[in-house]
Amino acid sequence: MCGIVCAFKLKEPADALRLQVLSMAKCIRHRGPDWSGIFSNAKAIMAHERLAIVDPTSGKQPLFSSDGNLVLAANGEIYNHLELRKQFKNYNFQTKSDCEVILPLYKEKGASFLDEMNGIFGFALYDIENDNYFIARDHMGIIPLYMGWDQHGTFYVASELKALEGLCTKIELFPPGHYLDSREGELKRWYSRDWMDYENVKDNATEIAELRKALEAAVHRQLMSDVPYGVLLSGGLDSSITSAIAKKYAEKRIESEDTEGAWWPQLHSFAIGLEGSPDLAAAQKVADHLKTVHHEIKFTIQEGIDAIRDVIYHLETYDITTIRASTPMYLMARAIKAMGIKMVLSGEGADEIFGGYLYFHKAPNAEEFHKENVRKLDKLHMYDCLRANKSLASWGIEGRVPFLDKEFMDVAMRINPQDKMINGERMEKWVLRKAFEDMLPASVAWRQKEQFSDGVGYSWIDTLKEMVNEHVTDEQLANAKYKFPLQTPSSKEEFYYRSIFAEHYPSDTAALSVPSVPSVACSSPIALEWDASFKNMNDPSGRAVKNVHSDAYGK
Repeated sequence: MCGIVCAFKLKEPADALRLQVLSMAKCIRHRGPDWSGIFSNAKAIMAHERLAIVDPTSGKQPLFSSDGNLVLAANGEIYNHLELRKQFKNYNFQTKSDCEVILPLYKEKGASFLDEMNGIFGFALYDIENDNYFIARDHMGIIPLYMGWDQHGTFYVASELKALEGLCTKIELFPPGHYLDSREGELKRWYSRDWMDYENVKDNATEIAELRKALEAAVHRQLMSDVPYGVLLSGGLDSSITSAIAKKYAEKRIESEDTEGAWWPQLHSFAIGLEGSPDLAAAQKVADHLKTVHHEIKFTIQEGIDAIRDVIYHLETYDITTIRASTPMYLMARAIKAMGIKMVLSGEGADEIFGGYLYFHKAPNAEEFHKENVRKLDKLHMYDCLRANKSLASWGIEGRVPFLDKEFMDVAMRINPQDKMINGERMEKWVLRKAFEDMLPASVAWRQKEQFSDGVGYSWIDTLKEMVNEHVTDEQLANAKYKFPLQTPSSKEEFYYRSIFAEHYPSDTAALSVPSVPSVACSSPIALEWDASFKNMNDPSGRAVKNVHSDAYGK
C-alpha cells in the first residue's frame, strides 16, 4: 500500500514545486515507509512513497517504460499481472513489479486496458514526449485518490487529503471507476456493469457452487505477496470465510501456480476487542477450527478514546460509523505491524453485496433490495473502503478485500436478488452462508450480523456517546450551523468528530469531501423510507434495528 503525490501542468518553476511535492509526499510516508522516489522535469513532478509487497528489491517507483518516455506512479496491486504480461513477449520489463504491466498496456491500448486489470489501484502516468497525463482509480475506490488545484492553477493528485490540505484551494475525490486523460480534459467512467440495473438480473438463476468457486478464486489470487501476510478475523461470517479460504491455499506460493511451498506457510489471524467482547470469542472459535496462528488483541475504552484524534487525522473523515469502527482497527493495525506483517485480507464489501446489514430485513421487495445493494457499493469508497485502507495504511499495512474482487462481484451481483431477500426462513446473507457452511463451525456460519463497531464490545459505542455528551453542550449543538455552516452536524457525536477534523483539515473544500447523510444501521438515505420507525432516527449502529431476528432460521 503505497502513496503518490503528483503535480501536472505546472504554473510555477519546477525547482520550487519539487521541494513542495517532496514535503507533500512526506505527509503520507506512513503509507509507504520502505522507499521514496521522485521524477521531475519542467512540466511534471511525481513522488512515490513505497510499501514493498511484490518485488521488494527492484520494484521501486516511479517506474519507466522500456523506452524511457512513460513514467508511472502507482498505488495498488494488479493481481493478474503475470497473465497480462504474456501479451508482451517482446517488451523489455525492467522489474518484477505487478504495476509495471500498466506501462505497456497503456502504450498499446490507451484507456481501454483498464477493465483488463483485476486489481486495486490509484495511479498517475505521464507521457514525457507529449506532456500528457493519465490518471485512473479502481472500480470500487478501494485505493483512495484525491485531486486538487492550487491558487495558481497547478493540478495535483494524491493518495490522501492531508497532502493537499493547506496548499490546494479546491480539493475533490477522484471518483472510483473513472479515468482522466489530459488530452480529453474530463473525467470518464471506465467501470460499468449490466448488473447495476435490476432489470438485467431479476430473472437470473442462483448457483451457489459458482458463487463459492468465484470467491475461492478471488482469495487465491489476492494471496500474491513476497512479504509476510495475515488475515483479519473478527469471528463474523465474512472474515471467517476469507480466513478459511486463505488457510486452504496458504501452504503453496501462488506465484508458482501452487507448485512450490509458500515462503510463510503458517497463516496468522488477528482479532481485536474489549475484554469479553463477542468478536474475540467467535474469532477464537474460528481460529481453533482453522488452526491458524491466532493473535488476540485487547484494548481498553480509554485507549480507544485516546486514539480518536489520531484516527480522524489518518482517516480524514468525521463520519460517525467510520470513526467508531476505525478506532479498534487502527489499534489492531499497530499490533499487526509489530508482528512484521505487511499485508492482510479483510472481509469488507460482503454486507453491501449480499444485503447483510440488519436494515435489509425491512426491504419491501427484491427490486428495492438490489437497488440498495448498488447504492451502497457506489458509496463504499467513502465508508468501509476508506476505513479498511487508511486504518491499515496508517501503520504501513496493505489491506486486500476479496469480496470486492472485480470478477467475484460480477458473479455475486448477478445472483437473483429474490434469493438474497430475508424472510422467516432465511437470515441475512443466507446464500453466502450456505455456500461456505461446511468450512466453518455452525455457530459462526449462522451467527447474527454484528457491525464491527458493535462486535468489538457494546460498551465501546455506549461510552463514546457518554463521552461526547460531556464534551458537547446542548447549546453548542443548537448553534452548530454558525461554526459549521457546510454540512452542519446533526448530533453531538458528529459535532465532536467534526471539531477534531477541522483542527486537522480546516478548509471548506476538505469538509465537503466527507459524506454527511442520515442513516439507520448504515442504510442509505433512500432506505429510510422502508420502515416508519426509521423516520427521525439517525443511528448508524446495527442495534438501531430492533426485533428482526428469530431464534432459529432454516438453513
